[in-house]
Amino acid sequence: MSFVVVIPARYSSVRLPGKALLDIGGKPMIQRVWERASQSGADAVVVATDDPRIEKSALGFGAQVMMTSSTHASGTDRLAEVVERMQLGEGRIVVNVQGDEPLIPPQVVDQVASNLAENEWSSVATLCEPIRDTEPLLDPAAVKVVFDKRGQACYFSRSCIPWPRNHQWSSGEMPPGCWYRHIGIYAYRAGFLTRFSRWQEAPTEHIESLEQLRALHQGERIHVAEASVPVPGGVDTEADLQSVRDQIKEQDS
Repeated sequence: MSFVVVIPARYSSVRLPGKALLDIGGKPMIQRVWERASQSGADAVVVATDDPRIEKSALGFGAQVMMTSSTHASGTDRLAEVVERMQLGEGRIVVNVQGDEPLIPPQVVDQVASNLAENEWSSVATLCEPIRDTEPLLDPAAVKVVFDKRGQACYFSRSCIPWPRNHQWSSGEMPPGCWYRHIGIYAYRAGFLTRFSRWQEAPTEHIESLEQLRALHQGERIHVAEASVPVPGGVDTEADLQSVRDQIKEQDS
């Protein structure tokens, strides 16, 4: 199976300015992400950025870098530019690994690419994990997903879906197979990325602030599967950063 990994990386971040270059165990975060992605079966791993500081850092540790426009509204739009400039064929698989995922397991990079290759009816593939306690059900930061028996996504939401109309469960009592948290790693067909970059924001996307709803609004089909291994969270806050630093320190000791 042939696929390319693209890591979109911005310098600006409201909560963690310069996030991509923050030090984690002696290496910038973007290098940690690149090293993990490079352990997958990808043919190439490309760092896509609009910032010369990230470009300089990535070239310094040996990454392939593509400078992209500073006007992109999302990382997905940045991927579309990479697809165009690399002249990737419509069916070529492109995996988006976020630049703030320094603990991303290489296994799930391979998994999401393989899932897309094996499900020809889908334009996109992504992953999820079961929700086993009640707290994330009501947490808008934890995106929930509902999908059918063959893994086709029905909807993504920051709200609790499905809603337990006649039941109230405490953690440990929740029935299995009902609630799943979306994990934000995607595999795309290159042609989909080209189409995506031309669409207007969907009404549901605007309400939920979830751009995968733009794909569903346009009738594109998204494959969803449980991640084959646990996927640690990314780095959004100072607390996340310290947690990752502690984990890396423990692994390296």
